Amino acid sequence: MMSPVKLTKKTLTNSLSARAERFAREEDGIMTVWVLAMIMMMVMVGGIQLDFMRHQMERSRLQAVSDRAALAAADLDQTQDPKTVVQDYFTKSGMSSYLSSVTVDPGLNYRTVTVNASKELDTPYLRKFGVDTLTVPARSKAEERFQKVEISLVLDVSGSMADNSKLSNMKVAAKSFIDTVMREGTKGYVSLSLVPYSEQVNVGPNIFNALWVDTFHNFSHCIDVPDGHFVQTQMTPGFPWDQTQHFQWNRYSIETDYEENTLFDTVCPRQVYERVLPISQDAGALKAQIDLFQARAGTAIYMGVKWGTALLDPSFQQSTTRLVSDGVVEATFADRPAPYNDAETLKTIVLMTDGENSDSNRISSSAYKTDSEIAHWSNWNFQYYLHTFISSKKHHQYYYPRYTAATGDTLLENICDAAKREGIVIWSIGFEVDLHGTDIMKNCASSPSHYFDVDGGTELTDAFKAIAGQIHQLRLIQ
Repeated sequence: MMSPVKLTKKTLTNSLSARAERFAREEDGIMTVWVLAMIMMMVMVGGIQLDFMRHQMERSRLQAVSDRAALAAADLDQTQDPKTVVQDYFTKSGMSSYLSSVTVDPGLNYRTVTVNASKELDTPYLRKFGVDTLTVPARSKAEERFQKVEISLVLDVSGSMADNSKLSNMKVAAKSFIDTVMREGTKGYVSLSLVPYSEQVNVGPNIFNALWVDTFHNFSHCIDVPDGHFVQTQMTPGFPWDQTQHFQWNRYSIETDYEENTLFDTVCPRQVYERVLPISQDAGALKAQIDLFQARAGTAIYMGVKWGTALLDPSFQQSTTRLVSDGVVEATFADRPAPYNDAETLKTIVLMTDGENSDSNRISSSAYKTDSEIAHWSNWNFQYYLHTFISSKKHHQYYYPRYTAATGDTLLENICDAAKREGIVIWSIGFEVDLHGTDIMKNCASSPSHYFDVDGGTELTDAFKAIAGQIHQLRLIQ
C-alpha cells in the first residue's frame, strides 16, 4: 500500500505549472476562438457596408428629386417662380428639410436652375469608430436655352397628297410644328424657311433674281440644278443656273385621256403660295401660306432637300443681303445662314413626303428655243398637244428625261450625305409610304431615330411635335 503524497504549496505550484504547459501544447479549441474572431469581424464589416449602402440609397433618392425639380424649374414653358417649383417638388417628396439652396440664372433666351440639397444620415456601425453621421449630398443644374436655330421645313405638295385627306392632315401637323418651334421667347433666335416641293421648287422672283440665272421666260421661277451640284450644300454663287422650262407635262382627264388642255400642274409651280418663304420668324405668314397649299404634279424630293439645304448654307448669306434690302427677310436675320462652325447655331431640316421620286421630263431644245415656242408651250398641255396635233411616231422627238426616279434617288442620297457632313441635322417623315419610300427617307435622316414612319393625321402631328420638342430639348448639364 502506497503512502499518500503530501500536498504542499510547492507541489500545487508545480502541478498547476505542468497543467498550464500541457494546455499550451494542446490545439483543441483554437479554431473556435479564430472563428469567433472572424464572425465578429464580418459582422462589423457588414455593418459598415450597410451604413454605406444606406448612404448610397439615400443619395440616389435625394439626387433624383433634385434632378426632377431642377428640370421642371428650368422649363421655359412653365410660368411659376422657379424656386417655388423646386420647393414644391421637395415638399411633395417629403424632403423639404433637406433643400439647402436654389439659384436661378434667367436670361433673354435661357434659364438655368441650380439646386443644392443635403441630409445627415445616422450610422449605427460607423459610430463605433467615431463617425456618428454621414452627409448625403445632391446637386443638380438644369438649363433650357433657346439657341439660334435655322430650320428648313421641306413639305411634299405633290399630286398624291390629295388622296386620303393627306394634305389637310399635313397642314394641321405643319402648323402645329411652327407653333411649337416659334413659341414665346424664340423671337430673334429661330428662323424657318418654308420649302414646298412637287415636281420642282418655286423659289420665287426674289431668290431667283438674287442668283445668276440664265432667264428666258417670266412665267415661273424654278432652276434645274445639275446633277453634280447635289454633292454640295451650297447653290454656288456666280454659277450660271438654268431656268426650268415652263410647261405642263402630265394631263388630267375624268373619262378619257387627253380630254382637256389643263395647265394647273406645270412642271414649275407658278402660284404665289407655292413659293419658298425664306428665313422667316413670322409664324402667322408661314401658317397662312401652308393653309393655301394645293396638291399638284409629280414628286422631286431631292430638289426639295437641295433647296432646304441651300437655305442653311453660309454661302446663301449673299442672297440674304439682297432679300433683306427687298424686304423679304427681316434685318434681324441679315447674318443668316450662320457659318457651319458656329457652336451657338443649330441647323436642321425637317423633311416630309408621302411617296417617292418620280420621272421629270423636259421639252427638247429644238422645240423650245424661240420666244414664240416658249410662249406656245405655256399655253398648251404638252401631252394633250402631242396627242392632238403631232403624229405618234414623232412624239419622242419632242422631249427627253431630265430626271428619272432612279436618278432622283441617287441625287437625294447625295444631297442628304452632303448636308450631314456639314453637321445639318435631318429629320424625315414618311407619311403612308411604301417600302421603297421608307428606305430612301430613312437613309436621308441623320440616324434611324431621326426617321418617323407614320400613318394617319394623328401620327403625323405627333411626329412633328416630337421633332419640335427635340429641337428645343431641355438639358441637364450637371
